[in-house]
Amino acid sequence: MAALTALLTAASAPPTVEVSITGLRNAKGQILVCLTTNPKAFPDCSKDKASVRMAVKAADAGDFLIHAPAAGTYAIAVVHDENSNNKMDLAIFLPKEGFGFSRNPTITVGPPSFKSASFAVTGDMRQSIKMKYML
Repeated sequence: MAALTALLTAASAPPTVEVSITGLRNAKGQILVCLTTNPKAFPDCSKDKASVRMAVKAADAGDFLIHAPAAGTYAIAVVHDENSNNKMDLAIFLPKEGFGFSRNPTITVGPPSFKSASFAVTGDMRQSIKMKYML
């Protein structure tokens, strides 16, 4: 009976996305993380009250957990906020700090679409994100 209770509890718990970030150019500052189901709020989660936003020390970014509110289709955007000012710094129109997205879509001009970065979360899973630096 205890095993069944444990199974039911695990099944009803919100899913967890284990994130691994590679390619950081240094361990300064923090990683700003955004997990959203809203295509209109991607990659800037500030427009989505239901998004999961968090900051992870850059030194701990090799492996951390995001607790998704529920199963669904999500996309993750991350920024290497090297100076810890809680935003992406720009030089003219180019990001001065690193960034990355779930599923590592090809970056051309501007951020990728939600569709190219989105993935289905039906239970605990893993995403590996490779950082990109323009400057």
